Amino acid sequence: MSEFADHTPMMQQYLRIKAEYPDILLFYRMGDFYELFFEDAKKAARLLDIALTARGKTAGQDIPMAGVPYHAIENYLAKLVRIGESAVICEQVGDPATSKGPVERQVTRIITPGTLTDEALLQERQDNLLVAVHQGEQRVGIATLDLSSGRLAVLEVSDGDALISELERLAPAELLLSDTSLLQFPKLPTRKQPAWYFDVTVARRLLLQQFGTKDLAGFGCEQLTIALGAAGCLLQYARDTQKTTLPHIQGLTWERREDSILLDAATRRNLELDSRLAVGKQDYTLVQILDQCATPMGSRLLRRWLHRPLRDISVLQGRHQSIGTLLQQQGIDKLYQCLRGIGDVERILARVALKSARPRDLMQLRNALNLLPDLQLLLSELIHPHLQSLAQQIGTFPELQDLLCRALVETPPLLIRDGGVIAQGFDAELDELRNLSDNSQQFLLDLEARERQQTGLSNLKVGYNRVHGYYIELSRTHSEKVPTHYTRRQTLKGVERYITEELKHFEDKVLSARERALNREKYLYEELLETLLQALVPLQSCVAALAEIDVLNNFAERAETLKYYPPMFSNQEGIHIVEGRHPVVEVVLETPFMPNDVILDSHRRMLIITGPNMGGKSVLMRQTALIVLLAYIGSFVPAQEAIIGPIDGIFTRIGASDDLAGGRSTFMVEMTETANILHNATRNSLVLMDEIGRGTSTFDGLSLAWACAEYLAKQVGAYTLFATHYFELTRLPETCRAVVNVHLDAIEQEDKLIFMHRVKEGPANKSYGLQVALLAGVPKNVVKQARVRLKHLESQQYHAGAQQIELNLAPIATTPAIMTSPVVAKLRTINPDNLTPKQALEVLYELQGLLDDSNEF
Repeated sequence: MSEFADHTPMMQQYLRIKAEYPDILLFYRMGDFYELFFEDAKKAARLLDIALTARGKTAGQDIPMAGVPYHAIENYLAKLVRIGESAVICEQVGDPATSKGPVERQVTRIITPGTLTDEALLQERQDNLLVAVHQGEQRVGIATLDLSSGRLAVLEVSDGDALISELERLAPAELLLSDTSLLQFPKLPTRKQPAWYFDVTVARRLLLQQFGTKDLAGFGCEQLTIALGAAGCLLQYARDTQKTTLPHIQGLTWERREDSILLDAATRRNLELDSRLAVGKQDYTLVQILDQCATPMGSRLLRRWLHRPLRDISVLQGRHQSIGTLLQQQGIDKLYQCLRGIGDVERILARVALKSARPRDLMQLRNALNLLPDLQLLLSELIHPHLQSLAQQIGTFPELQDLLCRALVETPPLLIRDGGVIAQGFDAELDELRNLSDNSQQFLLDLEARERQQTGLSNLKVGYNRVHGYYIELSRTHSEKVPTHYTRRQTLKGVERYITEELKHFEDKVLSARERALNREKYLYEELLETLLQALVPLQSCVAALAEIDVLNNFAERAETLKYYPPMFSNQEGIHIVEGRHPVVEVVLETPFMPNDVILDSHRRMLIITGPNMGGKSVLMRQTALIVLLAYIGSFVPAQEAIIGPIDGIFTRIGASDDLAGGRSTFMVEMTETANILHNATRNSLVLMDEIGRGTSTFDGLSLAWACAEYLAKQVGAYTLFATHYFELTRLPETCRAVVNVHLDAIEQEDKLIFMHRVKEGPANKSYGLQVALLAGVPKNVVKQARVRLKHLESQQYHAGAQQIELNLAPIATTPAIMTSPVVAKLRTINPDNLTPKQALEVLYELQGLLDDSNEF
């Protein structure tokens, strides 16, 4: 306190509160503004583009100050959150009228990127996850919490690669680590927490208290000690930031890696499943094509399914059959229109639980409950066990529906503090207070008329002023006629002003009626939230079913619109795809997409894919993986037929990228991803390998590509699509069983290269690299020089024992070749004046033949 002694009492209060949050911006409520001081003010002025001013002095220096209007705080908070900043909200909780000294203030909430619940601060169609990582001796525990829905989940992994893969899947908005942890994730917004937050004993006690259970056996998580430590940290952090209980966190889910198709970080990027680009940017991803859900909660569920495809065939078949039922009974559009009115009830319920729900939230909840009977009617027409089960889970809530219809006005204001939220007729006391406030003038007119009649004084007036309040005014000439129950209130020149018990009682009521009405509304609103809270568990169950119905209906619409067909699962090994298509490329392509077959089985476990650049090798590989992935999330697939055997993981090594910040070159990234595949792929994995070895010397690259392909074929036995420009690899089938050559076809026609995009058996006969260079716009002279160099290289032989091709790098002139070409020589012998038309035509054909033979342009 001695440090603050030179400050005013109000600044002392501010500094005491700020000392508890030294690293977070503190928004300090002062009247109609939230103010920031000292370094917070300078930082906020820079980040939020607001004016930096000054308030008073300390140690002879001005105190920097910046502020924002209280009614616009959410906009500024949203801007801070988008750039990864946090904020502390400090509200006035005392009454200025009765406070001695500074009005009492308290921190009411802490806004951090991972603990957002306000609609204005969240991406509506993406999860906002708070993640904690706890490192044990042999395993790493991961816990995730979506505070805006109440979902809490745990899992454990055994190595760093698996940890990175899971964090890539989860994409945490905020990551919590122990302050003793040595783990580092420079690309993620990380916050250190006290080590005791991760203590397993403390965490277990917190979780049992949260769920009201004696143990965690019902959640199947008793043995996950490391992950439970992470979950306890999440729970403690969420309580610290929200300053309230968290009743919407009702359970704990154990996510086992072996229950899902494994997708590593590189695979998620290479398959372009989802993009976190800024809103408004064009990004051609699978989610962009696949997500036409009616509700935000449906979109979020779809993304969770996409990033964690299941291996439970019975669940997937239930989804496929549900989609088939929706298509057969033609209820897609009606369901969509009904679901569209439901809105984001999942996040509304979270705000109800946190007591931060606004009137418009309850209005949307009311509208959603009103639609449930119509939705039930639509679902009753869909005869399928899974859909009927979901319909039963959704249920209806007639009592809550009636309560919200009676309690709320048709279109309530944004905030309860504005009043006018509770409907007329819902509460008699509130109605009376409103009538007093709204109809006070009529009461005064009625009182004046009644008093005139009773006293016989026609000049009697009832009035009001701010200083003395209500009064009855009489001329002093009538003082002898003043009734005895009148009490003198004020004497003026020529008039006397009186008050009666009735008027005093009215005054007490009407002067405080507005304030009392607002307080009464707030009380009734809190009661409304409490009533909703009692039904939180069945409402959350309803919301989960609504989201799944939305996703299934969305899958049915996509299947109908994009001509997707149901896949089939088989216990036999293999992937059998007939006329498969790339779900994204076919939509954005302006020309018709060329479908292709892919057959992988015990006799064809690896396809060596050759063909020209731009010929479709990468598209073929990616579409195969995406078809498998779509099947394992329960969607129909872009193929006439797809029969898929057991798959445990999808691994990809595609494209060229570096990690300069991490000190890794393009080739190092390529080899790291390749190593991950060779270590973790199994016989039931699908592996995509594109252009392995292209980042180093020719012989090194060829040797690596050969060795990797041979290892995958002989040791791992995974389903592998191996695209390459090393034609030497097409000899692999001679030494490795179940390896087959295929190629993407292309045709040279005159000076043009036409890509057929059709898969054919056998290896390609050439790469067409120079033709592709021409298509890309490389100057013809450069390509011409390259063609001459290519012929020169092809004429050379490998020297025995050489480590690279012996290249003669001496300049090869192109001019002599042009001057001595057959075409030029023939032209010099021709005298056009001596040729008949028929002879001229024959010479033209001859020149064309010479041109084709010489490969000139």
